[in-house]
Amino acid sequence: MPEIVHTKAELRARVASWKSAGQTVALVPTMGALHAGHLALVKQAGDHADRVVVSIFVNPAQFAPHEDFDRYPRTLDTDSAALSAERVDLIYAPAVEEMYPEGFITRVAPQGGPASGLESDARPHFFGGVTTVVSKLFGQVRPDVAIFGEKDWQQLQVVRRMSRDLDIDVEVVPGPTVREHDGLALSSRNRYLSPEDRAAAPALHRILTESAALIGHGAPIGVVMADAREAITKAGFTVDYVEARHALTLDPIASTHDGPIRLLVAARIGGTRLIDNVPVPRGQD
Repeated sequence: MPEIVHTKAELRARVASWKSAGQTVALVPTMGALHAGHLALVKQAGDHADRVVVSIFVNPAQFAPHEDFDRYPRTLDTDSAALSAERVDLIYAPAVEEMYPEGFITRVAPQGGPASGLESDARPHFFGGVTTVVSKLFGQVRPDVAIFGEKDWQQLQVVRRMSRDLDIDVEVVPGPTVREHDGLALSSRNRYLSPEDRAAAPALHRILTESAALIGHGAPIGVVMADAREAITKAGFTVDYVEARHALTLDPIASTHDGPIRLLVAARIGGTRLIDNVPVPRGQD
């Protein structure tokens, strides 16, 4: 079982001993409720550094008052058991008071660039909460490498930009999305799906993949995305957004000549909000 620490002081002492020995450190930030997707990121972290730290912290700063912070699963014992089968050196599981002590007033507030639109329109508070906690984790752990899943594609690009803009010396490495056999992206929130909603949920990835193939073969982006929205709605979802964006800058895109394209979607089925994204293949037309 990996060692679990709950305070910055304990964390820094362990990391300092590794650094003094010339060892490199990889961080996998999580909110717990770990699944195979998280464990794939942990395995990837072990390929990039001598030591692996997994943080488990349900970050209140990225939840709006009406969202699911209180019911978000907290499963530290189960998570620790799952990580015991992986090469993990330390689990950092701070309390809210440790991360945001009394009197805490400073926030990171990304504006523009990859933080524009999409999740920012649907959840205006979100990236401020993410970048604030990630910048704190980077400062506390001092990792050489941090692994972020591609399922949260916009988040990945926002964290990359934050690290560059704030001169944080960490390599942000993407980890491929892990999916169920029917294409549904693994997510801690999938456990909220009713059996009926779970059966319908794979339509999200299927429609997105079909749309990406059409665009890759030269179909007009605007037409394809309008059809995708209609198809996702007919599959039982309420769509927050489904858009084609430049894969790295997240700028709106009108043509396949504008750069690499990523299709991104967020939609609700039942009481569960799902996100996904796929690349548009190039050179097929």
